[in-house]
Amino acid sequence: MSTKRARARADFAAAALGAVADPERAVGMAAYLKTDLPCYGVTKPERVPIQRAIVKEFPVESRAEYEAGVLELWRRPHREEKYLAIALGRAYPQYITLSSVPLYRQMIVQGAWWDLVDDVAIRLVGHVLYHQRDRMTPRVAAWVGDPDLWLRRTSLIAQIGHKEATDEELLFGACLARMAEAEFFIRKAIGWALRSYAATNPDAVLSFALAHRDAMSGLSFREATKHLEV
Repeated sequence: MSTKRARARADFAAAALGAVADPERAVGMAAYLKTDLPCYGVTKPERVPIQRAIVKEFPVESRAEYEAGVLELWRRPHREEKYLAIALGRAYPQYITLSSVPLYRQMIVQGAWWDLVDDVAIRLVGHVLYHQRDRMTPRVAAWVGDPDLWLRRTSLIAQIGHKEATDEELLFGACLARMAEAEFFIRKAIGWALRSYAATNPDAVLSFALAHRDAMSGLSFREATKHLEV
């Protein structure tokens, strides 16, 4: 039943996206995202009512249906269908738990680009980390040294938005571990994660950034201290 509903939901989503598709915009979108995946050319504001309609017409009633629904949309070829998969994942907080982490890990590794990875990292993995910190922290910490670039990025940005609940040891430890890495998306992630936390604890971030200024890339340091008096 969950598989049949998942297919019906994904077919509904494809039809709704197709109804507002913009082929010219799709070309520009694919170029901007540097993707070979086809795009409908549907913007985020146009996707929002589709996301709501999906939840209304095909409500998820079990964990099995949650995972099947997300995966069915995720496996569809268009970029926007993958965005809807992430949106469906976010729509049911009761299932954003440790049990769903293998699904999120799969999406991160397969997504392999910032527009897909970052929402999963922050809104899904980050949600699990926030609410099940004791059990999720070791997993995120393990990803700091993972061979997969996007899991490493996730380990850095998963706490964005956690504010006072941020685990400084995990954040600063991940930044230190990846500080020498030349990969742009890692250097950017270090700066982004530190800048986000600086809004809550500017003194801690400034102290960390200054202490490691020589080891930190210029990009990471500039991003981390963007709103701080250095």
